[in-house]
Amino acid sequence: MAHAFSIFLLDGGSRLDDTTPVRKRGVTGFAFPGGRPFAIYKGSGFWRSLDSMANKLIRIYGRGHLHFITFTCYRRLPLLRSVRARNVFVRILGEVRDRYEFSLVGYVVMPEHIHLLISEPVRGTPSTAIQVLKQRVSRQLRRKKRTITGQLNLGFASSDDFLPRFWQRRFYDFNVWSLKKRVEKLHYMHMNPMKRKLVDHPKDWPWSSFPFYSNLKRGLIRVDPVS
Repeated sequence: MAHAFSIFLLDGGSRLDDTTPVRKRGVTGFAFPGGRPFAIYKGSGFWRSLDSMANKLIRIYGRGHLHFITFTCYRRLPLLRSVRARNVFVRILGEVRDRYEFSLVGYVVMPEHIHLLISEPVRGTPSTAIQVLKQRVSRQLRRKKRTITGQLNLGFASSDDFLPRFWQRRFYDFNVWSLKKRVEKLHYMHMNPMKRKLVDHPKDWPWSSFPFYSNLKRGLIRVDPVS
């Protein structure tokens, strides 16, 4: 059954935070960081971005679900193929987790894409956190190169190609609300490097949460299991 909803638009020109007022014919709600219009579903306790609705990438926040998030390097190029690049990504992931205060339940860093299983952040939304994560990794891994003519170009570490950006735009988000789905997504992430024939066993790929769940060692960054 379709939910009835009201559309709220942000007051123009305001600097946004978690309590920025929004309006529709005198109705007051609250905005989320990022400055996007959003829909509040009456009686359902959640909201979703109108931009996502229009482009058929639905974000459902506010229900306490975990989020299985996938995003890829530009044109699925293996821009994370080097040990250094993967280490940089993991380090920044830990910093962004601490800044936005979400639980990092699981992750895997592949040469050309990322899978994360996270809770909703205390600060902002998953969309906010992923945007900042992608921006910070991109800035860290890009390097400036100048041509003989002095024209500035942007290149990426471990690559001779000059690319317009590091990541594909957007990301995919699947709400995980049951133990069965949580286990399924963790297993999928941890087996990914082995299925791709990058290693013979998941324990040989340190850029994932497998070490934590296998009790082998702590891993590269802290993992936050949920009950």
